[in-house]
Amino acid sequence: MTGSSIEHLVGAYIDHLIVERGAAANTVASYRRDLLRYQGFLADRGLTDLRDVGEDAVRDFLVALRRGDPDNDVVPLADSSVARTLIAARGFHKFAAAEGAVVDDVAHAVRPPKPARRLPKSLPVDDVLAILQAASVSEGPRALRDRALLELLYSCGARISEAVGLDVDDIDVEHRAVVLRGKGGKERIVPVGRPALAALDAYLVRGRPALVKKGTPALFLNVRGGRLSRQSAWQVLVDTAERAGVDKDVSPHTLRHSFATHLLDGGADVRVVQELLGHSSVTTTQVYTLVTVNTMREVYATAHPRAK
Repeated sequence: MTGSSIEHLVGAYIDHLIVERGAAANTVASYRRDLLRYQGFLADRGLTDLRDVGEDAVRDFLVALRRGDPDNDVVPLADSSVARTLIAARGFHKFAAAEGAVVDDVAHAVRPPKPARRLPKSLPVDDVLAILQAASVSEGPRALRDRALLELLYSCGARISEAVGLDVDDIDVEHRAVVLRGKGGKERIVPVGRPALAALDAYLVRGRPALVKKGTPALFLNVRGGRLSRQSAWQVLVDTAERAGVDKDVSPHTLRHSFATHLLDGGADVRVVQELLGHSSVTTTQVYTLVTVNTMREVYATAHPRAK
């Protein structure tokens, strides 16, 4: 490729995305917008030839995206938008180097910001109890199934896929435990509380026999007698939370997060919670400790005479 002007190379890269990569129209529009912003940033610094652009200029662009420009009413971008814009610039530099327009890919070492660590959403104990209570109001096979499902999800912190994947034989009533099959087919044995066992017993005795239509080992069944799907189990929780008056966003993972957070709040060791959740690394579980630390800070701020 001849020519190393930034404007020319931006046009060539956009054509490459369309013709060679077959990028979707929205993707092309996003890249064009981000690269025009990058081109304008470089032009403001007197850089119109890509051979004159070094790694420092790319890093300055990253800083400018995150800082904004209050004097010109340019607001800082969120980390996700910064990452998207920088990825476009990095792709552009990589393309220019591959085409021989420049010698080196000077953007290679400039990394987009890591997304902010999101704390797991958990519910207060009272909200969880309200949901479980709402599930126990009605009788009938489906109501018994729904209560058993929700009690189990909270009692052992199961993923929704693990819960609907259970077979009847996975419940060990004698030892008050359940066998869960997690990611990668890894099995773990998790204790189950008495309320969940009682709900499971009621479902197995009075609910499941009315739902089963063929010899299936599945524990939780739909109205056709087949295994309950993840989507249907999700809807069970959403509908029950609505009846309970819990107006927060609730998902099966919310109960899993609540299970972990409530255990840690109660003094459980993080490594024990790791095993119960089926996490391969304790660092994955430690994100829940951030929730409990925030709780401790709130208590300290309101209760300690020297906190303020």
